Amino acid sequence: MPRRTIVFATTITISAIIWLSANADQPVGVSNPTPDPKRFAREINAFKQWDRKNAWPADAVLFAGSSSIRMWPTRESFSDLPVINRGFGGAQIPDMLHFYDNVIKPYAPRVIVFYCGDNDIADGRSPKQVVDDFSEFTRRVHATFPRTRVIYLPIKPSISRWKLWPTMNEANELVRKLTEDDERLIYIDTATCLLGADGKPRKDLLQDDGLHLNDAGYRGWTGIVSRVIHRTLTASMRDSRN
Repeated sequence: MPRRTIVFATTITISAIIWLSANADQPVGVSNPTPDPKRFAREINAFKQWDRKNAWPADAVLFAGSSSIRMWPTRESFSDLPVINRGFGGAQIPDMLHFYDNVIKPYAPRVIVFYCGDNDIADGRSPKQVVDDFSEFTRRVHATFPRTRVIYLPIKPSISRWKLWPTMNEANELVRKLTEDDERLIYIDTATCLLGADGKPRKDLLQDDGLHLNDAGYRGWTGIVSRVIHRTLTASMRDSRN
């Protein structure tokens, strides 16, 4: 079965709640591999409050994951698409599973752009745990929305977490192989563009914390991801008519 490439769409931002996710991804350090998801109660409640007062687009492109999603100006970056942003800083894939009914299911997205796993590895979870958790996430998505495409953005290399890069890259490779078995799963290489000629993270694409992308970094990601989203949406629309 031929592989398909998917595209993103949407135009919803949630500036009113950004301040609630103040700390974004946490610095490198090993702690409890299964942290309590209740630590995100304020962020999830803010999403619920926004949803009660506002409408969202049908067949949206849903950006979901940790602070690399939350801090991405998706409305401005993808102004021609129906984007919804449901990123919350510090999230791990088990948190996305726990809050699936709050941050994924209500929107019935046509495409999900997913970035999560960075904090998982930093918190001591193994590459196998990451791929198993992502597999469960996609299983849950397709049990609810069989035709939804999920675009996986690999864990990014960063200065702050460079010592973890071999483990992160191993997790990325496991997920990449997983996506080969299902045309509804798309892996986009948004990691290589962050590496310089010396094979190390480019400081000019990261904030001063050495972890999060700066404006230039997001522009690079947007250019790569936007093309895939549009192709994916075209394929998805075609399939829905068959």
